[in-house]
Amino acid sequence: MLEPAHSADVVIVGAGVAGLAAAHHLTRAGVTTVVLEAAPYAGGRMSTEKVDGFRLDRIGQLLFTSYSELRRTPGLDALVLRPFSPGVLVHSDGRHHRAEPPAAAWNTRGARTGARGALIGARALASAPRAPRTGRPATPLGGPLDQARLSAALGRLAATPLERLLTRRELPAAQALATRGLPSRTVDGFLRPLLTALLSDPCLTTSSRCADFALHAFARGRLCLPEGGADALPELLAATLPPGTVRTGVRVTEVSTTSVTTADHGEVRCRSVLLATGARAAAELLPGLRVPSFHPVTVVHHATLEPPLAEPALLLDADRSGPVAYTAVVSQVDPSRAPAGRTLVSSTVLGPPPPDLDALVRAHLADLYGTSTSGWETLAVHHDPEAVPAMPAPHDLHRSVRLLTGLYVCGDHRDTSTVQGALRSGRRAAHVLAGDLGVDLSDTADPVSKAA
Repeated sequence: MLEPAHSADVVIVGAGVAGLAAAHHLTRAGVTTVVLEAAPYAGGRMSTEKVDGFRLDRIGQLLFTSYSELRRTPGLDALVLRPFSPGVLVHSDGRHHRAEPPAAAWNTRGARTGARGALIGARALASAPRAPRTGRPATPLGGPLDQARLSAALGRLAATPLERLLTRRELPAAQALATRGLPSRTVDGFLRPLLTALLSDPCLTTSSRCADFALHAFARGRLCLPEGGADALPELLAATLPPGTVRTGVRVTEVSTTSVTTADHGEVRCRSVLLATGARAAAELLPGLRVPSFHPVTVVHHATLEPPLAEPALLLDADRSGPVAYTAVVSQVDPSRAPAGRTLVSSTVLGPPPPDLDALVRAHLADLYGTSTSGWETLAVHHDPEAVPAMPAPHDLHRSVRLLTGLYVCGDHRDTSTVQGALRSGRRAAHVLAGDLGVDLSDTADPVSKAA
């Protein structure tokens, strides 16, 4: 519990990953910090429900081993990342097709273990059933020449520094895909479903720069999940801060540059305040802050006895024949997410959920996995209408974290709508705030994080 008129150098409002990351950067520099969270737990949207030995993420946020902030954020040294199979599987015309990196690999901490890991190769699964000869390519990636073009394009993107991607002309992602010189079969059969999954944006109105960042991460790393559930990342951040730094169950009702007022714990005086809540909660405390539109996300979790897929792969639907954008046998990626002898299948639906959601999802999954789903047990359905802040073009990746001296804001709504963006926003806010306090955090900002 907070003492009346408790004081600190900085009060951070919100214990999501952005606020917790900022707290780590500040406390490491000797800035006394208190993090106040209204919920009874830290983590914000990165939360995991525990049901009968299953660990069910409320939002299926995907990570990449190539996310630099996972290595740059203090407190995450013990984070264990469980990688998917290289690349992704794409379901089209009744077959599974794979787009995967070549032999060079990345380990689960994002370190490069091969010399030529940038290029992506594409091939159909050897075990997939043969499609009838219809005169068109059997793979959604196109024919051999189309696949070579895709490989070269992703290889160039992987080798391009992030700051150079910012100089590209900015368009809606769907429009930009049509300008990249790739055939429509490759775009519609692979890039569109991949970006839909990575951006949670089925219409691909997202800025092409943000889409390029997502493809850059895909080309340079492995998709992965935190071991134990999404909440493992914020729980680790919270646990590695000095004892007493994070105070849950404390609802902030008012903020200024020198104090925050709480509903039941009095006033907390400070030298600076950092708002690290979601965009809507931040605007409620500071009317006038822009609230973006959001992409709704629904995650449906099923339990079954036998895994419907033989490998820990992310499976995309290129045909868009049902509500599921992507699905995975999550317990094959991370065995700790299901009890022994049981299998966890997690599937993500983007946009407003349709009526009869579970029946439609089961039918779609039966088609995607090629097996009956009638005996599957529905464990949970998690719907969040404001799961992912939208990033339509033009999107400012350098939105100011300083509202005025003494009052700052961070979160994925100030950067990119990813875990990487949230962590980077927290670090950027800590740098600007510490500079205003006359404290040098010493580590260098990356090219995407230069602006205050």
